[in-house]
Amino acid sequence: MTNRREFFVQLSMGSAALAGFAMSKGALAQGAMVAESDAQPSAVGYKTDGSRADKVKFPRYAAGQQCSTCALYQGKYGDVSGPCPLFAGKQVQARGWCSVWSKKA
Repeated sequence: MTNRREFFVQLSMGSAALAGFAMSKGALAQGAMVAESDAQPSAVGYKTDGSRADKVKFPRYAAGQQCSTCALYQGKYGDVSGPCPLFAGKQVQARGWCSVWSKKA
């Protein structure tokens, strides 16, 4: 009985460790992509391609502004996409843009 109980405890601990490792290395850790049509991204004018930003509705947009040059963007230089705290748990396109854009220091 004790051996069986220890086996299940070790099995569950091993499974949890494996799942944690897989999440830290795999697509689950990256998060889903932000959709332009979702309520919050739509409200801030998020576009997956910044050059398609509505320049009438968002006159602050200027050519060259994109998520990869924003202070909020947490992706690495050269990444195609990366996390943005504005859209918790989701990724934005590096070439994307929204009205919250702020120049990286």
